[in-house]
Amino acid sequence: MAQKFITDPKSVESSQTLSIQQIQLPAKQPRRYFDQEKQAQLIKSIEEHGILEPLLVRPLANGNYELVAGERRYRAAQSIGLSELPVVSKELDDQQALQVALLENLQREDLNPVEETEAILDLLSLTLKISTDEVSSILNRANHAKNRHQQLEENVFLQLQALESILSGLGKFSAESFRTSRLPLLNLPAEILKALREGKIEFTKARAIAQVKNEDQRQALLKLALSKNLSFREIKQKIKELNVREEIPPSTSYVQRYSQIGKQLKKTSVWNDASKRAKLDKLLSQLEELVGKVDE
Repeated sequence: MAQKFITDPKSVESSQTLSIQQIQLPAKQPRRYFDQEKQAQLIKSIEEHGILEPLLVRPLANGNYELVAGERRYRAAQSIGLSELPVVSKELDDQQALQVALLENLQREDLNPVEETEAILDLLSLTLKISTDEVSSILNRANHAKNRHQQLEENVFLQLQALESILSGLGKFSAESFRTSRLPLLNLPAEILKALREGKIEFTKARAIAQVKNEDQRQALLKLALSKNLSFREIKQKIKELNVREEIPPSTSYVQRYSQIGKQLKKTSVWNDASKRAKLDKLLSQLEELVGKVDE
């Protein structure tokens, strides 16, 4: 049975206005990157119309409140100097607060793939009271056991069931699809992770570019993909060209180039130009001298 999210219906909920000084950001928040253009649009909207949808907060023991949902509105309000914000306050524990924050962003389809993956890992970790590395380990052990037709240890099996229930409750992944499609994402090269976090490139394109092992080539391809907005097909073609280039030994490539130059020299009219002929003669002499030294 899928685990149900959201909280105890008996929990206290109230609408009120709070000083912005009473609201603090949580230690863990699903969203880590804010698109500057979208944020500017939100600021303009709040300046013109105010905050139309209250922020969700939870009360803390020190008398302040922790933001659960609405960080973009909170930051926009800060930037234009609002002193008070409309909020809905609800009694939530740590796990419930993270669940609500994650679900709120997932329902808005507002997280990029990296943020979504890290947020789900945090949620699984918090719920099962284990580290995110242990979450990954359970998923990998389950796959390993399945491939070898082995049974999992009882405690691992129970943890896997809990993970599957939570993921089912989110409605986006099975345990196996999360393991295969999202966990590898966190091992992508730093520059690709950065582009993903900032929403500059699509997930499928990022994974394709990450297949390029040569760091300089990979970074150059990423830069080209971003500047030219290359399609997935165009990126795959560029990767194919890089692979073909690597398959040709350097010596073969040079021989082909010299052979091509020789053919061009036979057909060209450059020999009729005294100045150019002198330059070519000098270059040929240097080449003959260089080849002679190599063969000695």
